[in-house]
Amino acid sequence: MRIALLGSTESWYFHDLRRAATGHVLTAVTFRDLASTIATGSVQNESVQIDSGPVSLHTADVVLVRTMPPGSLEQVVFRMDVLGRLAAHGVRVVNSPRAIETAVDKYLSTSLLAAAGLPTPSTVACQTAAAAMEAFERLGGDVVCKPLFGSEGRGIFRLNDPDAAYRAARMLEQQQAVIYWQQFIDHPGFDLRVLVVGDKAFGMRRANPNDWRTNASRGARCEPLEVTAELAALARRAARAVGAEIAGVDLLPNRDGRLHVLEVNAVPGWRALAGTLRLDVAREVIDYLAASMPR
Repeated sequence: MRIALLGSTESWYFHDLRRAATGHVLTAVTFRDLASTIATGSVQNESVQIDSGPVSLHTADVVLVRTMPPGSLEQVVFRMDVLGRLAAHGVRVVNSPRAIETAVDKYLSTSLLAAAGLPTPSTVACQTAAAAMEAFERLGGDVVCKPLFGSEGRGIFRLNDPDAAYRAARMLEQQQAVIYWQQFIDHPGFDLRVLVVGDKAFGMRRANPNDWRTNASRGARCEPLEVTAELAALARRAARAVGAEIAGVDLLPNRDGRLHVLEVNAVPGWRALAGTLRLDVAREVIDYLAASMPR
């Protein structure tokens, strides 16, 4: 199997996957170097060539997306368009461009999770401070403000004071940002991260005594989690709701134990999970890609 890994050769994940990819060919390519040549004779004879530097992505059996670097709106749209055209020309892209676009957009992914009947925190997305303050009251005067795009807890803060909420809403309005507020879930100090790899699910419990945010990148303590059949089914439903084959699903229990689906990450990390479970997650990913290739 020939794998084109969209990521940096400096990345821990590149080295982990290369180690696990015994018997396969794994080549790192970058979003920055993506380029496309289009030659047309007629609609039926459209020819699109997509490369990353000297590497033709048409020679890959699968393109594995392992990063989502920042860029201008034009760059981000172009990169997703390129992956979409590549998939249309028969190259398998994991996760699919649509899944990545959906998961990275908190409003879209949360609305799809809710539409799939999954429990999510009450959420309001709006563009004016006035609308945000009305939402602040409806959400009980205690909200978590999140950037529409972002991960690993960056740019997330809690607001439970009306004056602070108004200042935050005004600042976001002036920046022409979307104001995305979720009702704060009173939780017992931990959350659950479940990594979905096809039909398999692996999990850990994350607790942070010094921060209500429980991301491993923010110093949370990680412990192995027994993933029950019910928990695995919930995580797989969440991954399917955004169309992801490989996904990190964040679940938060409230005080009575009821789980809420917070987010689905379509470019999930597993470094903390692998160490916590003593599990070769990279091998699980490679084996899944090989086993699920079209015959």
